[in-house]
Amino acid sequence: MKVFRGFNHPGVAPACALTIGNFDGVHRGHQAMLALLKSEAQQRSVPSCVLTFEPHPRDFFAAQFKKPELAPARVGTLRDKLDDLAKCGVDQTIVLSFDGKLAAQSPQTFVDTVLIQGLGARYVLVGDDFRFGAQRAGDYAFLDAAGDTQGFDVARMNSYEISYPHARHSVSSLPPEGAQAASGRPSGDFHGLRVSSSAVRDALGQGRMQDAARLLGRPYCISGHVVHGRKLGRTLGFKTLNLRFAHWKPAASGIFAVLVHGLGDRPTQGVANLGVRPSLDPTDVNGGRVLLETHCLDWPAALGPEGAYGKIIRVELLHKLHDELKYDSLDALTKGINQDCDDARAWFAARI
Repeated sequence: MKVFRGFNHPGVAPACALTIGNFDGVHRGHQAMLALLKSEAQQRSVPSCVLTFEPHPRDFFAAQFKKPELAPARVGTLRDKLDDLAKCGVDQTIVLSFDGKLAAQSPQTFVDTVLIQGLGARYVLVGDDFRFGAQRAGDYAFLDAAGDTQGFDVARMNSYEISYPHARHSVSSLPPEGAQAASGRPSGDFHGLRVSSSAVRDALGQGRMQDAARLLGRPYCISGHVVHGRKLGRTLGFKTLNLRFAHWKPAASGIFAVLVHGLGDRPTQGVANLGVRPSLDPTDVNGGRVLLETHCLDWPAALGPEGAYGKIIRVELLHKLHDELKYDSLDALTKGINQDCDDARAWFAARI
């Protein structure tokens, strides 16, 4: 898949079949839309193209109005989004910077400058709640009329739902994993749930990793280059693999049982902390940024003590053990990590 920052590049295809959105998490609804896009692109003999935005438009407006609560929790990093789009067979992705100029564009200007002049759209596929342009004034009806007059086809995809029998409650009311609903049904037993990034955020925020996996169509994961940290873990006897989560507000946080891919032929079991590490000095080498710190329950011998730095790994967050905790001393922190390792081993052992 070709990736471009903006569309003013010589490598951008002169024509395409296009879909537009934030694609946070690239969940099962997104995957269904991308499958349809690929089919329509093949029929027209043009490449499939995704137009996405960075930062998220709501991040932009949260910063503009100085209201951080308006920013949505982020399911995935840009790296993971691009990887997932590539796995779905998208030919090219345009990452468009969402700024004041773009936010102020009228719907017609957006059609003229981005869809027609910038991307040569022959076909545009959007979701049923798609809005665009200044003040969100553009909608599907506007886009459809523009297509009629300016020579591109427009289609709308209805909401994608997943169903589980006998349920009568929404995902936001589901109990934590392992608990039972008031009706006696297990977590995840729901019917007619609209798959959306918001539903994925809700599941991750509540630690319902199995429900998140159902919505995503795969285990929730974070990938990236292993970076240097404070190296406190090795002092305490727990070497860690550190990945930066390049957004200040991750949808998930806490301590998790995980599987690490990319260290050898087989995935490695581990325990990970996703968050800001409240027991550590916020002025440490990572500057208080969000990190995913993973300790392998059995460190792969082939790596050696320094063998993981710079490697690209993928960490699947399978089960939440608990929220982040603030320990009063390094001794208490060490005991807490030991307990987390024991709990993660027990969780994996119960599933073998």
